[in-house]
Formats: sequence, structure tokens, C-alpha cells
Amino acid sequence: MQETREINALFNLIDDPDEEVYSTISEKILGYGKGIIPNLEHLWETTLNEETQERIEMIIHRLHYTDLQNDLTEWRDSPYNDLLFGSLLVCKFQYPDLHTTPVLQDIEKIRRNVWLELNSFLTPLEQANVLSSILYNYYNLKGSEIAHTNPDDFFIHKVLESKKGNTLSNAIVYQVLCELLDINARIINIPRQCLIAFFHSDFDPDTYKGNPKNKIHFYIDPTSGHAYSHADIENYFKRISVPPVSFYFKPLSHKRIIQVLLEEVAKCFTSPKDEYKQKELVKLADLFS
Repeated sequence: MQETREINALFNLIDDPDEEVYSTISEKILGYGKGIIPNLEHLWETTLNEETQERIEMIIHRLHYTDLQNDLTEWRDSPYNDLLFGSLLVCKFQYPDLHTTPVLQDIEKIRRNVWLELNSFLTPLEQANVLSSILYNYYNLKGSEIAHTNPDDFFIHKVLESKKGNTLSNAIVYQVLCELLDINARIINIPRQCLIAFFHSDFDPDTYKGNPKNKIHFYIDPTSGHAYSHADIENYFKRISVPPVSFYFKPLSHKRIIQVLLEEVAKCFTSPKDEYKQKELVKLADLFS
């Protein structure tokens, strides 16, 4: 009862015009943790003043953000950083109430459709053709180059919902499926491009000491599923006048993929009113530095 009285007292001061008072009040409310969100949502619904509603929305956002910080830190420090789970955590920045079950079901449907068409006698290129055919032709996934105009293009649940993503989010979907199907294909980040490299089955980036390029069969463009040869990639490097050093062919770790995803989403929030979101996303990306 004492706690309820204190919460009500704090809520009564949310609309205080003194910024210093509001700052103190909001910090005390944040101290209650995300369990106070239903109370705040009820307060928002019963408040007519728009400025007060905006303050309530910001407090709720900060509570979700703190929760997300903790979840991403726990994901980073876990022994196995599941790529799909990490990608869904990024979605929760903009969609904190996201239900992940439909996403897992969508991925499982695609995985099963691909699995039914695979067998142990297929070459890596034939495996890629099956996966790309189902993902881009049957499932009808579309892709585009990265443009920072719509953050939804980076959020996996929105990509699966709209069947439209960019080169990075599509690549994450592709790699997640490959991991579920025991196909050794990983994201590499050559300059100005994001590609899926199909590695030899015995390739392990943690133990291999040579140039990873020597262990790549071919490359897949995640915007279309189109396959590229080594000659295609060599020509690309010549065209952009960049030496094809071994670093560019090393697969990105799950942690690095999530860091890049956070950095790219941050670039979508450039307007003055969204600047705080950009700073928050950069701070989340810095967790992986």
C-alpha cells in the first residue's frame, strides 16, 4: 500500500513544469523497473495533456531500453550467441512488445521447405540453388541495397512480414537458415557489400590460419539469391580499386553481425526529434566493442 501511495505521488508530479523536478521524478519511477509499465500505460490513457503523455512515453521507452541493454549484455556474454535471437533483440528497440513465436514459426516453415528438397548428394552450389529458389522465388523474399530511410528494413520480423529487406537483414535470414540446415555459409562484409560466402565444410574460422578466401566455393547476393564466382568478386575489387585482402573474406561473428545491425539501424534516426534514439543505438552497439 505504501508503494502504491508513493507511485501515485510520483505520477502526480510528472507534469511539473520544472525540468529539474521532472528529472528527479522520472529517475525515481525508473527505479521501479519495467514492472511499473502497466501503471504508466494506464496513466497515459487517462491523461489528456499531450506534453504529459510525451513524458510518460519517454519514461516507458527508457524502461524498455534499460531492459534491452541488460538482455543484449546477457546475449553477448552467453556461451552461444544465437543469431536469430540476437536479431530479434534488436527488433525490440523499436517494438518492445514483439511476440517472437510467429517469427520462429515463419523461419521453421522456410527451413522445412528447404530441408525437404535437400539431400546428402547435392553439391554446395546445388544446395544454394535450392535455398535461394525457395527463399526468393517460392517465399518471394525481395531485397535492396541499404538505405537508411526506413528502420523496418533492418528488423527481421518486419522483413519476414513484408517479405522485403535490405542486403544485411536478408543476409541474416539466409545465414540463420543455413545454420539450421548445417550448411557452412556465413556473412562476409567486403567493402560496400554484404555477401554470403559458401565455405568448405571443414572450414573453421577460429582455427584456420590462411586466407579464408581459399576456403570459399562461391558467393550469394542476399538481395536476390544470385551466385557470384571468385572471378566476379575479383572484378568487383578491381572496379572499386581496393586490394582484396584476407580480412574481407573472414566470416563475421554473430556478435559483430549484431553490432553492425545496431550501427546501421542508428543511421535511420537522424531527425532532431529522433536523435536520442540514434545515441541509444550507438550505445547498444558499443556494448560489443
